[in-house]
Amino acid sequence: MPEGHTLHRLADLHHRRFAGRPVAVSSPQGRFAASAALVDGRVLERAEAHGKHLFHHYGPDLVVHVHLGLYGKFSDEPLPAGEPVGQVRMRMVGSTSYADLRGATACELVTDAEANAVHARLGEDPLRPDADPERAWAKVSRSRAPLATLLMDQSVIAGIGNVYRAELLFRHGLAPQLPGRDLRREQWDALWADLVDLLREGYRRGLIETLRPEHEPLSTGEEGVSGRRVYVYRRTGEPCLLCGTPVAHTEHAARNLFWCPTCQKVRRRRRRAGSRA
Repeated sequence: MPEGHTLHRLADLHHRRFAGRPVAVSSPQGRFAASAALVDGRVLERAEAHGKHLFHHYGPDLVVHVHLGLYGKFSDEPLPAGEPVGQVRMRMVGSTSYADLRGATACELVTDAEANAVHARLGEDPLRPDADPERAWAKVSRSRAPLATLLMDQSVIAGIGNVYRAELLFRHGLAPQLPGRDLRREQWDALWADLVDLLREGYRRGLIETLRPEHEPLSTGEEGVSGRRVYVYRRTGEPCLLCGTPVAHTEHAARNLFWCPTCQKVRRRRRRAGSRA
C-alpha cells in the first residue's frame, strides 16, 4: 500500500497539473460516472493529502476523495489522451496532461462536511503543516498497545505503513512490542523528528531509503525499498546490517512485521512505586 509521502507527491503533482483550470472528469469504467458528471468541466481549486487519503476540491460541497488502498494507482500522461486501458475508475483531463485512476479502494464525491469528517478521524500527518506531535504523543503515551500497533494506527499518525514502521523502530532501537506508555518522552521526540525527515526524503526522492549515511557501505547498492537500502524490511532471516542477528518476522494485526531481536530488545520503562501497573 502506498505510504504517506506517495500521496503528498500525487497531491502536489495534481495541483500543478490541474488546479486553477477547468478539468474534464469522466469514469470510463462507469462506477464513478454520476459523480464525475457533477465535477466535469469545473475548476479544480486545490489538491491535498492527509495520510493515505487524497482530496480534490472543486468548490463548495464538491470534493473527490480517493484512497488508493493496496492496488490503486494514478497514471500521469501527456495529451492527447488515448483510449482507456483496463478498468479506469476516473479520468482527469487538463490542458497539457491527463491522469487515469485504477484499482482504488475508494473514489467518491463527498461534501465539505464529509471531507472534514475524514480529516477529523485521521491522526497527525508529519508532512502536513498543521501536524501537531503533541496530539499524537498524548495518544501514544496513554496506550498499552505496542508501538507496532500504534505506528500503523492511522488515527494516531496518518501516513505510516509497513516500511516506515519497521525502519523507524529499527533506527531508534525500539522493540515493536514495547507498549506506547513505556516510551520515554525524549524517545518520542526523536522518533517524530526522524519520521518527518524520512517522509520528506521519501517525498523528495519518490522512494523509501532508510540507511543512515554511515551505514550506506553496508548496503548492496540497489535503490529503494524493493532493493536493499533498508535495515530490516523484507529481510527475513538475513543478517542484521549492524549486529549480524537474523532479521525476525511475524504477522502482527494481519500485516508483516520485521525487526532485529538483538538491536531492538524490549526495555520497559521502570514505573515509580505506587503507580498503576
